[in-house]
Amino acid sequence: MRRITIGAAAVTLTLAVTGLAASPATAQNHDISTLGGKAASIRGTAGLQIRMSAFLEEEAEPTAPADVLGPDGVTLIEPGGGSILPPDVTVNRDTAAAPQNETAIAVDPNNPLRVVAAANDYVTRTWSCSVSGTPCSALGDGYSGTYFSNDGGATWCCSSSDPSKLGTLIPGVERLTGGIYDAGGDPALAFDSRGQVFYAGLGFDRTSAPNTVAVNKGTFDARGKLSWSQPTFINQTTSPSTLNDKEWIAVDTRAGSRFRDRIYVSWTRFIFNPSNGGYVQSPIFFASSSDAGATFTAPTNISSNVLYDQGSRPVVGADGSVYVFFEGSTRFAQLSSTYVVKSTDGGATFGQPIAVSTVSDIISPANTAFRVNSFPAAAAAPNGDLYAAWTTEVANTATSFGGDPNCTYFIAGTTAVRANCHAAAVYSKSTDGGVTWSAPAPIFAALNASNRTAEGYPVTQPDGTTLSAPAARKVDTFWPGIAVSPTGRVYMSSYGADVVSPWQTCKTAPPPPEGRINCTTLDGYIHNARLDYFVANIGVGTSQKVSTHPINSRYHFGGGFIGDYTDLAVGSDNTFHALWTDTNNVQTVEWWYGFHFTPTTVHQQDVVTASGKF
Repeated sequence: MRRITIGAAAVTLTLAVTGLAASPATAQNHDISTLGGKAASIRGTAGLQIRMSAFLEEEAEPTAPADVLGPDGVTLIEPGGGSILPPDVTVNRDTAAAPQNETAIAVDPNNPLRVVAAANDYVTRTWSCSVSGTPCSALGDGYSGTYFSNDGGATWCCSSSDPSKLGTLIPGVERLTGGIYDAGGDPALAFDSRGQVFYAGLGFDRTSAPNTVAVNKGTFDARGKLSWSQPTFINQTTSPSTLNDKEWIAVDTRAGSRFRDRIYVSWTRFIFNPSNGGYVQSPIFFASSSDAGATFTAPTNISSNVLYDQGSRPVVGADGSVYVFFEGSTRFAQLSSTYVVKSTDGGATFGQPIAVSTVSDIISPANTAFRVNSFPAAAAAPNGDLYAAWTTEVANTATSFGGDPNCTYFIAGTTAVRANCHAAAVYSKSTDGGVTWSAPAPIFAALNASNRTAEGYPVTQPDGTTLSAPAARKVDTFWPGIAVSPTGRVYMSSYGADVVSPWQTCKTAPPPPEGRINCTTLDGYIHNARLDYFVANIGVGTSQKVSTHPINSRYHFGGGFIGDYTDLAVGSDNTFHALWTDTNNVQTVEWWYGFHFTPTTVHQQDVVTASGKF
């Protein structure tokens, strides 16, 4: 057997040397008309183990049973938490305990005070209205959320409370916003040179096949109010054998470009065997628009012989070349790689994939349970330099940071990787248009060499025993963002799992979804890694912690989902805007999944920004 890695929430692909096809004796049939069936096919086809994005996996099983990791915090409000503290700012305006996650952010190139943010937004799960007698909270799902600021991120607009007051929700994709899909999300943002902003996301049904990539155009009026157009759908399909996932967007904003304001969108197209539902491949597809998103070119496959891919990111270079970065693998590679493909004709054609570096896909950081991935982020500098960043498992004593079989869990085993390796957010640079790349280096060298801080130990277990602090281990850093200013200042960011504390688990709870809010009997304590968010100025080698209190990932979604990525943007004033998922706000839940609760205090996932310049 040979094994290769493909990126998507700790994605792995295992295949026989004789090829991908499952043998008839072991082949399983999967109902790929549903999102859950596609997820099962990707996870369970004989000879193949792969996952789609964590967002779609979470949506495929939105009411999975509560696990041993505890409730969302009904009786477990953490000391020291309770609110996002200044100078950080909560971006979403809801106060009814709706989760937000998976962040995207962009700054108007003409106005550094105008910032637009995006996230998966589950606010409809908290609406108290009804439609034809059914509670809105039972009809709602993950939606495409957006927020804007006209004062450099100090304050944000707006709020959403019911179908007549959508506020932060992108129109025309999901049914409660006038669209045709059950759910949406997985956002990405980009401004054009004229101050219009474009929102790319997914639309999909959980129990039937339709899915799409959607792009909406946002325009600001003279008073600074943002309004969104109806969506343009790309690769809209009702075929069970196709699934669109993990899209991203970029725009050419160069004033003198012959491709000025051309929009570029890339995504993963999962392809399944229509006869038995087996996974076949997942190439990267691409389309562009030259009319402000009204229409798009026919989708094209740009990943060539790199067949097993996820997590693409388009970038426009200083000379107008289009680069698309992604994680992927060829048929018999031992490890996956971060790849890049290049177009010099406005996305009409692309060259062959170039490997930036091999990657050892990360496992969930120690003492956490959420799904992870090693997807790349990327950006281009005004002098033509290119930057790519991703997360890889590295040895605790590593002096080089490419893919390492000894830190690859499906080769060395999860136990060995956990004992000897940790996740590191790394970056590489090209000065020749993506042909060659520097050796990967940690974004946060000092953090990468540091151990976690233990807080709150020892603690007495319900049975009278003592839980002491765990043995020292390296800080895991992951989910990087990159942004380069018009003057060439290069910022990068990521989470760092730099704190470990006791966390009391839940022993019994009602069936989900109520069990995700209401723990009836508490259980013992476990070790729980908490996160902070960091930003680095790569050019001068300095960094800052920008979060104000450690983030507990156990809150919401049973501890299994806090997103797939974070993001970073920078304006013409060299001010960065970091955006991440945070759980320190305490809010009151009353409606959730159609259940009407006695008002209950919980921690919840919010999206939080910090701005600065250094």
